[in-house]
Amino acid sequence: MSYKAYVFDAYGTLFDVHSVMKKIHQFFPDQGPSVSEEWRNRQVHYFLVRQLIQEYKPFNDITRWALLDALAINNIDAEFDIVEELMHEYTQLLPFDEVPLLKENHTDKTFTIFSNGTRAMLDPLLANNRLTKDFDLLSANDINIYKPHPKAYQYAHKTLKVNKDEILFFSSNPWDITGAASYGFHTAWVNRKKQKWPEIGIQPTYLINQLNDILI
Repeated sequence: MSYKAYVFDAYGTLFDVHSVMKKIHQFFPDQGPSVSEEWRNRQVHYFLVRQLIQEYKPFNDITRWALLDALAINNIDAEFDIVEELMHEYTQLLPFDEVPLLKENHTDKTFTIFSNGTRAMLDPLLANNRLTKDFDLLSANDINIYKPHPKAYQYAHKTLKVNKDEILFFSSNPWDITGAASYGFHTAWVNRKKQKWPEIGIQPTYLINQLNDILI
C-alpha cells in the first residue's frame, strides 16, 4: 500500500537510546548497561505517570529525573557536572545503521519525526547526526500531551493534513504502536530485538526488524 505520510518515533526507533552506555562507562566502569536500562525504563514509566495524572512536565525534566533515579538505584552518587554530561549525551545518540541513508533511498517521500522529546532535545540530536534536512519534526511538547494519548496522535494527524489510513507510523515501542493503531494510523513495529508482540489486544499493521524491511 502507498502512503502519503511516513512518521517515525525518535527514541529507540531512529536513535539508539542505549548508545549512552559508552559515556556512562567512562564515568562508572561496568555499570553502563544497568544504568542505561534503568534510565530508559524509568523515563517511559515517569512520562506515562505524568500523563495519567494530567500534570505534564517536559521530556527533558522527565529524562533528568529518570537519570537521577537510575544512578541512585545503582548506588551511584554522581556529581552535578557528570549528570550534565550524561544529559548532554541525549543530543548525541547514535542513529541505527539504516537511518542515515533512509532519505537518500527514498527521495520522493516526506519523512516526519513525531516524538515525546522536546524540540530543544531533538533539534540538536538531528543536527549532530546531520539529519536535519531528512526529517520534518513534530513534538508532543507542542501541545503538552504525551503519546500514547489519542490527542497526541490527533495533533500529528491534523498537522500532516492527510487521512488517518494514509499515514504509516513507525515505532519500536509497543505502547506507541498501540496508541497510534488505536487512533487509526497504519503502524509498523520496528522489532529490532526480535521479541514477541505483547498480548494487548491490538496488532500492528506490519512487524519488521529494521526500517529497510518494508517497502515504503
